[in-house]
Amino acid sequence: MSGPSGPRVPTGNPVVPLTPSDIATQVSHLAIRRAALSFGSMSVLAAMAGVFVALGAMLTNTIAASSNLGLGPTRLLMGIGLSTGLFLVVITGAELFTGNNLMVIGLLDHQITVRQLIRNWISVYLGNFIGALAVVLVVFSSRWWEIADYSFGAAALTNAHAKIDLGLGTVFARGILANVFVCLALWLATAGRSLIDKLVAVVLPISAFVAGGFEHSVADMYFVPFGMLLSGQSEVAAAAGLSSAQLDGLNGAWFAGFLAIVSLGNVVGGVAVSLANWFVHLRRIPTVG
Repeated sequence: MSGPSGPRVPTGNPVVPLTPSDIATQVSHLAIRRAALSFGSMSVLAAMAGVFVALGAMLTNTIAASSNLGLGPTRLLMGIGLSTGLFLVVITGAELFTGNNLMVIGLLDHQITVRQLIRNWISVYLGNFIGALAVVLVVFSSRWWEIADYSFGAAALTNAHAKIDLGLGTVFARGILANVFVCLALWLATAGRSLIDKLVAVVLPISAFVAGGFEHSVADMYFVPFGMLLSGQSEVAAAAGLSSAQLDGLNGAWFAGFLAIVSLGNVVGGVAVSLANWFVHLRRIPTVG
């Protein structure tokens, strides 16, 4: 907990990596800064994060359509593609809902209040959604989905359609696992002292979560709405080998429920990472005597 002089900031040789306790302290400090953002700044930074993650998601669809390397290597490359979005978030200081689940460390460390936490999460979630939808509209208008005889669009539509048959428990569990990896990526990036440090910190966990087929709410704010737009394009559906009956389930009502479950799973995963690291590194143990 910070004293009257302000929050604790790790000190030491900038060449030496931060210790886990230093990282926890830095994450707690970042929670204060995020909670103090004005609504305007928070909204713009959140929209930026939505744009960046959506661009990374678009790149993963491009890789999926272009790779003939087999499932495992292709998924690994897709993970590197999505890492592009998160790396841009890290470097620009944008506000990402799933990453901001780490603000729970600041709450447990008595640096921010529940009200500040909820305000940030709601504002950032909405901003992420707006940014992602903006990319959906621009990419759709660019007719990216027509490239290579509609194979790019077919990959995007197939990806969105594959989510329809997932059970609620599966979606929830995949949401938890995705944000465990995302929060660990941001945790590692906090320890990085250079752009290369931060890049490696982001790429490894994000590649793991994409390779595992887990669900990230902000990425899905791009994947699914884009798939919904493509479902009305007969050429794309034909290239994907999907009938109109098969695509009926790809609708707004289903998406709302799906995104809610993914988001809840993401929160649980982020809170789990936060709670574990706070308990180990920042928890105050009362002294006796």
